[in-house]
Amino acid sequence: MWPTYIINLADNVQRMRTCAAELDAAGVPWTRLEAVNGWRMSEAEVAEVYDAARNAQAAKHPLVRPEIGCYLSHVEAWRRIAAGDAPGGVVLEDDFRVTGDLAGTLAALARDARPNGWDIVKLYSIRSPGRILAPRQIAPGLVLGTPYRVPSTTLGYVITREAAARLAKTSLPFFRPVDEDHKFFWEAGLDIRIVDPQPLALGAQETATGTVGDTRKRAAREDARPAWQSAWARLRYQAGYNLKLFRHRFGGVRE
Repeated sequence: MWPTYIINLADNVQRMRTCAAELDAAGVPWTRLEAVNGWRMSEAEVAEVYDAARNAQAAKHPLVRPEIGCYLSHVEAWRRIAAGDAPGGVVLEDDFRVTGDLAGTLAALARDARPNGWDIVKLYSIRSPGRILAPRQIAPGLVLGTPYRVPSTTLGYVITREAAARLAKTSLPFFRPVDEDHKFFWEAGLDIRIVDPQPLALGAQETATGTVGDTRKRAAREDARPAWQSAWARLRYQAGYNLKLFRHRFGGVRE
């Protein structure tokens, strides 16, 4: 079984206990990875890793400190997986719960990875992943396929060592949240897939440090831009993304 890392802030003790109990019950060995606390970063440290100018040009909204810390935490997970001996690893955020055969799913993915050439497999999607391209069975009752639209979540995923090394090297500086970057899979040349049934679901959201969503809502309320300008930026972003996604899925575009 590939190594499993749980991204967890030190202050969120109860979250870590819950995750540990979930994985222990599922028979999945795990390692805690100390998350980066974006609130504790200096302005200089933020500027070194976050491209605010590009964000203003091409992103849906400015990143808040928890999103910056979250991205850096995933980069650290990628670095550990890239430096390890296993062909890949599993990255989990600390608000999941196990709802299926997680150990069996991870074992099947580890067997499937090398001969079939994928980079990342999502273990969870907030909404139905919708259209799945080229589905195939990789174990009894377990299907792997390519989601037409990559889910906007990094709650849990499997990543190969080669992909982890590539992302660790090329992701900084970033200008979008880490899950949004996964949606733009063609930029990093990623082959991202999803399993069905999904072995994870969203767990308890109680946190000592506040959630990304809560922080983003406060930032939106404090946004000095007119409401129409913010809405237009989101609309332009989504329309541009939909067009690029279609071209890369069905238009034969290669970058």
